[in-house]
Amino acid sequence: MAAKLQLHEDRLFPSDPVQRGIARELYASIRGLPIVSPHGHTDPSWFAGNAPFPDPTNLLIVPDHYVLRMLYSQGIPMESLGAPRLDGRPHETDMRKAWRLFAENYFLFAGTPSRMWLDWVFHEVFGLREALSADTADTYFDTIDAALKTDAFRPRALFERFNIEVIATTEDPLDPLPHHAKLIKDGWGKRVVTTFRPDNVLNPEVPGFAQNLDRLGVLTGCDTASYAGYIAALENRRAYFKAHGATASDHGHPTAHTADLTRREAENLFMRVRDGGASAGEAETFRGHMLMEMARMSQEDGLVLQIHPGAFRSHNQPVLAAYGPDKGGDIPMRTDYVTALRPLLGKYGNNPDFTIIVFTLDESVYARELAPLAGHYPALKLGPAWWFHDSPEGMRRFREQTTETAGFYNTVGFNDDTRAFLSIPARHDVARRMDCGFLARLVAEHRIGIDEAHRIAEDLTYNLVRKTYRFA
Repeated sequence: MAAKLQLHEDRLFPSDPVQRGIARELYASIRGLPIVSPHGHTDPSWFAGNAPFPDPTNLLIVPDHYVLRMLYSQGIPMESLGAPRLDGRPHETDMRKAWRLFAENYFLFAGTPSRMWLDWVFHEVFGLREALSADTADTYFDTIDAALKTDAFRPRALFERFNIEVIATTEDPLDPLPHHAKLIKDGWGKRVVTTFRPDNVLNPEVPGFAQNLDRLGVLTGCDTASYAGYIAALENRRAYFKAHGATASDHGHPTAHTADLTRREAENLFMRVRDGGASAGEAETFRGHMLMEMARMSQEDGLVLQIHPGAFRSHNQPVLAAYGPDKGGDIPMRTDYVTALRPLLGKYGNNPDFTIIVFTLDESVYARELAPLAGHYPALKLGPAWWFHDSPEGMRRFREQTTETAGFYNTVGFNDDTRAFLSIPARHDVARRMDCGFLARLVAEHRIGIDEAHRIAEDLTYNLVRKTYRFA
């Protein structure tokens, strides 16, 4: 007999009965608030075209790096799960067979955020009531596959069902944004917005950097062989993205380094990186200078500046070569913020009308660096527990280590940062429950009152993110 799939109403709430009761009350007041998803990687073509999603495997397994990395860590080849190989070698094309393999190994996800998110999707979206296992694999596949063929499971219908108010996708500056143009035409332009992600034209160590600059020049009509033309081209694309709904830019540099070069220094360095002759140190300086330039441009066009450094991208080179990026091989690194951000904060951090949101994968800097910085500079806000720390314990550590110094109002609410569209409400539900649990402890310890806790819970869930990302 298959085990039951159950979502307990008190999941993630404190075990202490007094705190649990307070958490229930707080959660009941905010659980129905709309979802604002300001930073993510869903595909805008889903919402523009509104075509049915594919089969369960291609929807829930193949694009999910959390799923792939766990199974790969246990010796299961990615191609056996349906992930295509770049070298053209065979991969599993029987999606039911790949799903069965996933189901047989679903026990590996016990205690992980992926397990919580997937169980929520199975239970709440598809109405399944038996736990996923080898015995129930075909029932799951058939139930999900049949649902995906109906209009109720098309992207726009699910968008409405999930009570999403606005969602931001992320595109590089060379993207002509045809899907966002269609969304604007269809009246969805304020519901699905783009985000400007210029890493491939700011980072000289990105493969094809010079070719990207050539394409940027063709796209904008600017002379990107010169520094002045390059800057003009970036300003052009930012304006184009803003016209297509963007309220933020997003920067995933290896470090948080910023540098304030003179015009002559910047021009000379640009020529070296443009020609491919820059050293690693010069590439780092150029990235740091361009973060400073992005901040300057934000003063003028109003885009929120998001910085999320500290990921060693594609640590597993054989996996990168075989399957490409975003297959679970990115690893957190130690990251400095105090010295790295000082040039930028010294120049722009005292402007209360400018917003910089910093994320980290290095939890050791929460209390030592990030909370003190955000608790001082008017422009600086802390992004939520992110990526590897988008988890109950990660969220708890974030609140415990940042609140005393930065408070709640120098943070920006929650964002899901996901490609997995169906998991968005699950992720937001986890964040809401964890915040209510944290607030319940403060109420139980008589550190804040219950009315104040209700107000903070609503702000963390809805108001802060709308204000910070300028959706209000």
